[in-house]
Amino acid sequence: MIRKTSAGESGELVWFKSTYSDSSNPNDCVEVATTHTAVHVRDSKNPKGPRLGLTPVAWASFLTYASER
Repeated sequence: MIRKTSAGESGELVWFKSTYSDSSNPNDCVEVATTHTAVHVRDSKNPKGPRLGLTPVAWASFLTYASER
């Protein structure tokens, strides 16, 4: 994972991008930032755009589902 802190954000979220991203453009990726209560997801091409917030349990369920596909 690659870590990137987004300056000026509440609580200074640290965003992670998978090192397994096989895109020819390194910005074509989903980034994730975790806190104790939520997992935040954003599009790396639009870091100031909309974000999805999930509970850690919901995120774990999604990862399990996605790894089976």
